[in-house]
Amino acid sequence: MKHQTIDGIVIAFDFGLKRIGVAVGQTITKTARPLMTLQAKEGVPDWEQVSQLVKRFEPRVWVVGMPLTMDGKEQSVTSLARQFAQTLRALYQIPVDEVDERLTTKEARARIFNAGGYRALQDGQVDAHAAQLILQHWFSEG
Repeated sequence: MKHQTIDGIVIAFDFGLKRIGVAVGQTITKTARPLMTLQAKEGVPDWEQVSQLVKRFEPRVWVVGMPLTMDGKEQSVTSLARQFAQTLRALYQIPVDEVDERLTTKEARARIFNAGGYRALQDGQVDAHAAQLILQHWFSEG
């Protein structure tokens, strides 16, 4: 998907089986910020919470991080992330872009630790910050 043709809000997800990090950004300024973490059961969020995000932000596109192995191959959770992306597209009729998310959680943990030490390392915060990194990566590719 060509970023230049999209103006407006973008919401990104750091997909996980128990938690899905969420970040929001703006295509005009190419800025992103961590927003929240959705609780999930085997990768399935409370879709009502996602619907609330749609109402609140009116996103033009979704960005979903695809968990790949270090050598770029798919793993078992990748198919679940892809299924999540397909469900987003089907439920909300909003285009979805998939982005390689390798090392985003590790980088998010390092940034949070450097800013606030061990106490700052809360899982929900890490997931939302990882989603922010995914979205920043998407902006930089555009």
